[in-house]
Amino acid sequence: MFNWHPVFMVTGMLVLYGAAVLVYRVPSSWAGPKLPWKLLHAALALAAFVLVVLGLVAVFGFHNATGIPNMYSLHSWLGLAAVLLFSCQWLMGFAAFLLPWSPVWLRIIYKPIHVFFGSTILALAMAASISGINEKLFFSLTNGTVPYSRLPPEAWFANSLGMLILVFGLLVLWALAMPAWKRPESEALEDRQPLLH
Repeated sequence: MFNWHPVFMVTGMLVLYGAAVLVYRVPSSWAGPKLPWKLLHAALALAAFVLVVLGLVAVFGFHNATGIPNMYSLHSWLGLAAVLLFSCQWLMGFAAFLLPWSPVWLRIIYKPIHVFFGSTILALAMAASISGINEKLFFSLTNGTVPYSRLPPEAWFANSLGMLILVFGLLVLWALAMPAWKRPESEALEDRQPLLH
């Protein structure tokens, strides 16, 4: 059951969430109406959220079944911070950008906050993933196994995965920081309209 935790969390909080935050950085999204891209952004984030919930169910279920304490490590604290911020981010983004009673002034004020926390959540997810990989190695490579310091195959795999997570996350954050890759602002009415109108 535990093995689903890293699969769901990395797929949700890094891959799908990384794709969600890049939706507006793809030049093909700059032409035409903004609403389909808003929906894709929200759908990718929602799919990430579903995987995150499944990942949490897997790890808490495993810990409770085996008597391992919950929420004591830096990994768990970073992960919980990322998940809580991510949940608030999704709800606030939905309310501010897709609901009909959300005023334009609120969207204007909230947008830079939404963008900032999007990057922050991705950075927290990277830190949680890398610390989780390390924590798993420290627990797994004990009691008669080849020590971590001798780099057994599991260590090579985990270290490589950690480096890939780091490179992926930094590339996403770089793309978000590049002004040339930002979707041009539009004053068209349809760009300001929410989903449910």
